[in-house]
Amino acid sequence: MFKNKIFFLTFSIFLSINSIDAQVRRYSNDYLNIGISAKNMALGNSVVANVNDYSSAYYNPAGLALLSSKYTGSIMHSEYYSGIAKYDFAGFSYKYDDSLGFAVSFIRLGIDDIQNTLFLFDQNGQVNYDNIELFSVADYATLLSFGRESRIKRLYYGGTVKLIFRSEGKFAKAFGFGLDAGVQYFVGKYKIGANLLNATSTFTAWFFKLSDEMIQVFEDTGNEIPKNSIELTMPILNSGISRTFKISDKTSLLSEFDLNFTFDGKRNALVSFNPVSFYPQIGFEFNYNKIVFVRGGVNNFQLIPDFAANADTSGNYFRDNRFEFVPSVGLGFVYKKLHIDYALTNFGNIGSGLYSHIFSVSYKFD
Repeated sequence: MFKNKIFFLTFSIFLSINSIDAQVRRYSNDYLNIGISAKNMALGNSVVANVNDYSSAYYNPAGLALLSSKYTGSIMHSEYYSGIAKYDFAGFSYKYDDSLGFAVSFIRLGIDDIQNTLFLFDQNGQVNYDNIELFSVADYATLLSFGRESRIKRLYYGGTVKLIFRSEGKFAKAFGFGLDAGVQYFVGKYKIGANLLNATSTFTAWFFKLSDEMIQVFEDTGNEIPKNSIELTMPILNSGISRTFKISDKTSLLSEFDLNFTFDGKRNALVSFNPVSFYPQIGFEFNYNKIVFVRGGVNNFQLIPDFAANADTSGNYFRDNRFEFVPSVGLGFVYKKLHIDYALTNFGNIGSGLYSHIFSVSYKFD
């Protein structure tokens, strides 16, 4: 009886989603692709094969089967665009036994104190600054994850349920969910990993609440009036291979190379087709006595369309591609069970985005 109820509920949700105009949005819910943990972001987020701590919930839930401590708590904070956007993470992992681990994670990306100038002009056409209201645009996600060792030796698997909430002041709200599925397999000295994000497509349902006055302003200014809709996020496959090279009794070098695939149409990736695009990323970590870590990575390789400043003889501007990538560096320190990590991304301002300082702290306890 219980299984029948679950089937009926799932089928009802499926019908309700398909009864609404669902649209695939490229870069939908992209705030979930920024990354967590200063350690991993210093590595260019190239960790899908070797991750085995609380951050596995985000990068590859299979790694939760390899947790080294009974409990781990972590927080992270970063800011983008000169502090305009704030990105925060908090997570907790629990090692149930030697083959099973769980984690819960919380993510927020928000821009606060935005001025609403829809009613800046009063009915007489005069500017009235008292009509300006402040609001926030924020994206939230809760990740519920597990990782488990399989019956096949050195093969691990895991999954993550993503619960999504997005808010644009009092004007719009969105709710959604998605599933991720990951595996890790160790072959000799190599670790191989893959994580399928949005495995069944992640859906986000948008609900708009606009007053008659707002609708009138949109119509008078020629803006499109938003309508309730379903936004679909297509799957992304992150794959990688990792190996640790021992240098001496106290030093080692971890390296990983990843290839990430998107399926939502042609992107500005190094290799791009329709609908598949893929791009590489790489990371290195030098370890001294498991106390001091020096990290570096490169990701987000892109060919950005560019228009030349000069026109040809016919007066037409010609198009070219500009190569961009995002480098990152970082440091990590371990004092007993306290881990402190720092990352500096896009430190050379090579890409179109600004550089960002990222800090994260985690503590392991039994």
